Formats: sequence, structure tokens, C-alpha cells
Amino acid sequence: MKLDLTRLIAAAALFSSAALAVPTLASAGDISGAGATFPYPIYAKWADAYHKETGVGLNYQSIGSGGGIKQIEANTVTFGASDMPLKPDDLEKNGLTQFPTVMGGIVPVVNLEGVKPGEIVLDGQTLADIFQGKITNWNDPAIQKHNPSVKLPDQAIAVVHRSDGSGTTFIFSTYLSGVSSDWKSTVGANTAVQWPVGIGAKGNEGVAGNVAQTGGSIGYVEYAYAKQNNLTYTKMVNKDGHAIDPTADAFQAAASNADWANAKGFYMILTDEPGAKSWPISGATFILVHKQPKDPAAVAEALKFFDWAYKSGDQMAQDLAYIPLPDSLVELIKKSWAENVKGADGKPVYAGM
Repeated sequence: MKLDLTRLIAAAALFSSAALAVPTLASAGDISGAGATFPYPIYAKWADAYHKETGVGLNYQSIGSGGGIKQIEANTVTFGASDMPLKPDDLEKNGLTQFPTVMGGIVPVVNLEGVKPGEIVLDGQTLADIFQGKITNWNDPAIQKHNPSVKLPDQAIAVVHRSDGSGTTFIFSTYLSGVSSDWKSTVGANTAVQWPVGIGAKGNEGVAGNVAQTGGSIGYVEYAYAKQNNLTYTKMVNKDGHAIDPTADAFQAAASNADWANAKGFYMILTDEPGAKSWPISGATFILVHKQPKDPAAVAEALKFFDWAYKSGDQMAQDLAYIPLPDSLVELIKKSWAENVKGADGKPVYAGM
């Protein structure tokens, strides 16, 4: 069975939650997970390839990072997925360990007639003001200042944001908190915030679908959703003052200075990183598993899947503009599995491929 990723994502936008199951009917040996919509496109692609190679499927519910954290804490899935890394104290409190899988970028997307991808430039302060409702029209002077050669319409801005607990929102609101003191003090950063304006949609799928259908709208999605749905993304002015497109190279530049070796519990935030080519709204996505799982065999199967993905899934990730993890980080992750994820006998549940 071949997954049509574009059709999957478009279809998922019609529902309140998206679920990936390969094969369609989950079997006893399948891996169960739930959470972030940010990595759903690459997990779908990996799952299809892994099932063809091993016969083992991935039953993944794309319900948002908040839902993934709740489900793994409740022990109802083998792994949770979140774009918001849990702090070391929270991991310890819940008996969890986490590790990143890929890195990528969050991009503003707009629906403006006649405007092409990358034709409009925004900076962080302007973006914060739009999502706070301070800027309400597309031909506002603050937007026009960055786009002197673009004919901006006299049209109201329709803000679209996430309605569910979302790691994508965490990354986006963390960035806005860093570039706007007013946003930081009045809205802040979290998986769910009190949005000053706009309409909510569930998942990256829902935001992508809503922006595609609403003239004059602006939203924010993981880049793969913009790419797969042919949405019009904006350029962003980064910390070094350069207006850049969202590209794999720009996401890689943002991730290049990350000091994972000294990040306790792999806690790492990558917004507003320095560098002339760095995309300012970048981040990693994470997997959460119990240190002492109630079903060690199931967790071993999940770790085996991600081990395979690190070995065999880099090109698939790059095809969707995700950034694969460096080999040095993968080695740290596998070492953390051996040290942290153990059965009742005190031995690691997974010894590696």
C-alpha cells in the first residue's frame, strides 16, 4: 500500500484529529503513538517504508503535542510525541525520557490573491502585532514598509491559529515572546495561549486547510504542510536582519549551533538563532517514552522503528524539508535509551539493531 501524503494531509484537515495506520487495520504487533502534528508527514512516510520492509505498522494519532503528552502520561500509548520538549524536572516527575527525531521550521502562510510564495516579507514584531490584532489590514504601513514593491490589498487580515494544545504553537509563541516584549507580557509562550484575535483550527492540518479556504488569512504551520498544500509562505527577517525563505538550508543553519551534548534531557529550543542564513522559527520534535514501561516489548519495537528511521530515513526527511539529526546526536540518543529505558530486570529494553 502506498500512502499519498498530499491526499492524507488534505483529508486529515477535514477531521478534528488525524490518525495514521499502516496497515489500515492495526495488528497486535503494531506500534502505537500519539501527539504532535508537526512531524506527521515524515512519520507517515517512514511508516509506509518501514511497513513494507518489516510488516510492522505504526498506529499514530496526530492530535497535537498537548494530547500526546497527556496520553503518554496516562500510559495509553507506547510513545507520545511533542514539539515542546519537557523540562528535565517534568520528565523526572512523570518517569519519562525524551529524544528528538528531526528538526524543521514553522512558517507563516497567507492567502492573498496574486501573491506568490516568498513574495511578502515580515519581521517578528510585525508578525506579533498581526497575531495580537494590532495590525488588522494587509495594506497597513508596518507591512508595507517591508514590502515596498508589493501591491498589498486593502483587505482585512483573518488570523488563523491552533485551537488544540500544540508544540507548533509553543515554538511559534516562544519566537514571538522573544521578539515582542508586549507579546511576552500579555500572551506568553505555551502549547496553548489565550489568543487575542483570530479563529482556531485543530492541528497543522486544520490550520493549513483553513488558510487555503479563507481569503485574506494568515496562519502558521510546519513547513511540510505549506509545501504539500501549495500554500503561500512569507519570507522572515531573521535575527541578523536578513530576509530569507524557509528552506532546508535555513533550518539547518538555525540548528547548526545547538549544543545537544550539554542539553539535559535533550531540552532544546531553537527559535531566533543567530546567523545570516538562519530561519528564525525553527525547532526539533520529540518522542516521549516511559523509563520503566508497562509493556517493554512494545517500547522496544518503537525504539527499533526510530533506530531504523535514523539509519534509513534521512533522505525521506530531507524530501519534506525536515533536517535529519547529526550522527553524533543519534549516538547520544541511543546511549540514552540504554541508560534510561529499562525493564523490570534492570536491563535495557532495546539493545540496538
